[in-house]
Amino acid sequence: MKTLIFFQNKKIPVYFNAENKQPVQKTLKLLSSALENKINNGKRALQKCLHTLISIEIIGSEAILHSIREDDTLALSLY
Repeated sequence: MKTLIFFQNKKIPVYFNAENKQPVQKTLKLLSSALENKINNGKRALQKCLHTLISIEIIGSEAILHSIREDDTLALSLY
């Protein structure tokens, strides 16, 4: 399943795994709060990834943040 979120004035596609047990709205709320927290308080490597974010993949309780440079791709726990 695919949906779009707005983050830093950009549309970012979010892909959900079919095996994900959590409701989509709850997961999106957790994702949004985690992203906002990390853009303000995260380390430099994480902030660099967030500034070049192109898509997000939700697998279980983790968000895989895909950036323009493959080396900047990170996993972020939602819980």
